Amino acid sequence: MRNRLSVIATVTISTAFSFGHLYAQSAPVVDLATPAPAVAITHGKLLTITHGTIDDGTIILTDGKIAAVGPFASVQIPSNAQVIDARGMTVYPGLIDAETNLGLSEIEADEASNDLVETSDEIFPNMHVYDAFHAETEHIPITRLNGITNAIVAPASEDSMPGQDIFIQLAGRDRDQMILGKDVALPVNFSGDQRRRGKFPSTRMGLAEQLRQTLIDAQEYAASKSDYEAKLAKWEKGDKKDPKPTEPKIDMKSEALLPYLRGEKPVVLGADQGYEVEVAMQLAQQFHLKVVLNHLTHTQDVIDKVASYKVPVIVGPIYDFPDANERYDAVYSLPAELYKRGVKIAFSSSGAGGGPSGGFDRNLPYAAGYAVAYGLPYDEALKAITINPAEMFGVADKLGSLDVGKTANVVIANGDPLDVRTDVKQVYIEGHAIPMVSRQTRLRDEYTK
Repeated sequence: MRNRLSVIATVTISTAFSFGHLYAQSAPVVDLATPAPAVAITHGKLLTITHGTIDDGTIILTDGKIAAVGPFASVQIPSNAQVIDARGMTVYPGLIDAETNLGLSEIEADEASNDLVETSDEIFPNMHVYDAFHAETEHIPITRLNGITNAIVAPASEDSMPGQDIFIQLAGRDRDQMILGKDVALPVNFSGDQRRRGKFPSTRMGLAEQLRQTLIDAQEYAASKSDYEAKLAKWEKGDKKDPKPTEPKIDMKSEALLPYLRGEKPVVLGADQGYEVEVAMQLAQQFHLKVVLNHLTHTQDVIDKVASYKVPVIVGPIYDFPDANERYDAVYSLPAELYKRGVKIAFSSSGAGGGPSGGFDRNLPYAAGYAVAYGLPYDEALKAITINPAEMFGVADKLGSLDVGKTANVVIANGDPLDVRTDVKQVYIEGHAIPMVSRQTRLRDEYTK
């Protein structure tokens, strides 16, 4: 059934883009380097995320930052501000998708437009998503029109270590302006999807052994570098009884793993099934990795153990079918069960097993809404697409809530952001009003004349 849905999604998206060649132009580019005007959004219902809801609130955007937030009567509006009357509207921070393939795939069925993953090896920590990121993709304007302003971009999950993630903003003059962080996290995947047919590693024990050896190699590489640097320092201070030490040859894979072995950056550890999570976490604990768990779709049987790890979890997809031994709502209620056990969660729009979303990244808020229907508190669902992913990836001082001093990524909508009936009316990124057009809106407008 999953494959059938994937085929349907592929055909739908491919058809849309095929018609797109007949008409449609790219969405206007927004240069965030130009000064952002002062904006006062007044009388809106503000979902601040960190300090509750303000029913008749005002938020001031100046110089690309949030300058003031509060009840209308308490906020002074600058004389030069453009005033937006948001009566009847809901105002909230730009949403953050914890895992996408945005900019790596244009048309899923067209191999020529895909840079999702390099499959010639299973271990590629030295691959950098920023080398393949396509900033002009039509998927970005489509996604941001539903209030998503930031995202993690990760390679597809066919490899155990497919490369390092980037953190992007969904507007900008070019890729350099849109990429806010390079090599921000390392995906490590441990499921049946990474096995190779007819060669090593063809089993999960082979996958585990390959990952373990890779990390041991990186530890030994780090030790050899430290030894070299110590000997070089002594030699440069005049202790020249031995020849000048020779610098170790650079090992690109091990070099890429060093910040993760030092715990400086998160390892996003993907596993679908309970037993896969247990093996993957044993491996992570052996090397003291800073872990964010990912893709825990079918893990209700080990959910207490997951909570005992005290690590954050990315949930997605939430629309998967239950396994034969699971309750009908095992997948849908997983976010609520994790929350009950004190686990910090975020949502991603990635497809089953971490694969491409099929162009449906824009549906991120509805995953959170679905979780609310199965027991996740509403406020926690909002946090899971705003402040929680910001905290997981170290950008909570800039994004994820309506707080003074944060980047002015703000959304105005005519209703609840988690409700599919809600229309986003305006998105601001760094205080710039984003043109609310995309290839889809242009096609809609063309064929409804």
